[in-house]
Amino acid sequence: MYIQQIEDRKRDHLRHARDPAYQVKGASGLASVRLVHEALPELDFEQVSLGARAFGRDTPTPFYIAGMTAGHADAPRLNRVFAQACAGRGWALGVGSQRRELDPSMTSDRWSDLRRDFPRLSLYANLGLSQLITAKTSQVVRLVEDMKATALAIHANVLQEALQPEGTPRFKGALEALKRLSGEVGVPVILKETGCGFSLRTLERLRDSGLAAVDVSGLGGTHWGRIEGARAAEQGDTWQARAAEVFCNWGIPTVESVWNARRAFEGTSIETWASGGVRTGLDAMKLVALGAHQVG
Repeated sequence: MYIQQIEDRKRDHLRHARDPAYQVKGASGLASVRLVHEALPELDFEQVSLGARAFGRDTPTPFYIAGMTAGHADAPRLNRVFAQACAGRGWALGVGSQRRELDPSMTSDRWSDLRRDFPRLSLYANLGLSQLITAKTSQVVRLVEDMKATALAIHANVLQEALQPEGTPRFKGALEALKRLSGEVGVPVILKETGCGFSLRTLERLRDSGLAAVDVSGLGGTHWGRIEGARAAEQGDTWQARAAEVFCNWGIPTVESVWNARRAFEGTSIETWASGGVRTGLDAMKLVALGAHQVG
């Protein structure tokens, strides 16, 4: 019953995420960023390189697909499509929450098949912050090893968990859990928001966390408060649905979150990654110009 609940929820998420009603368009702050036109660039177009760096290493591009899908029957098929696209473009691929796979009796989303067919693809494993707090390091390491993941993303979805009908909004001990994991898991750890961004104060608390990167994932793209509100309404939970309406524009815009990260992480090795409302290559380049190392 519990596993079926997770699978049904994942399908709901994908269904609603395709609906423009659950996007917070225009809120990212990207429209207010204007890149300076250079009329005399003194280079040929073919000299332009998209090369970037992630975890201190060179990467073909600064682009990645932020955590998308895992934990249901359709996930392997969808991830194969994403993997093929990423492999062809030199992007990295972040998968969705692997919460279900914490139970060793559960089958994985056939990561070995993906690894066999796309051996050079950078794959990022993914687990929720509230699950990390209670999980043993050995369980998390197994997720990473089963996937042969390049890195592990821990997603902070506080608003989503608070509004989700089946949510687990328990985050006490999160910072200590992140510090422990960063020192024990054996791959770079990314902390990523899920569309509500980061304040300067919160980011400053992460300076000595051992994290390799923070994906600010600011307001401007998919809004999980809206999606969980829609799910609550479908399930007849009018209280949760009304609460979601109140918080339908909650969050810190992507551009502001990037500025916050640049200030907070100055003098550290923590990389600033940016996602949240990135819809064009120009949007991405604005974030790179603002200081983002990688863009989702």
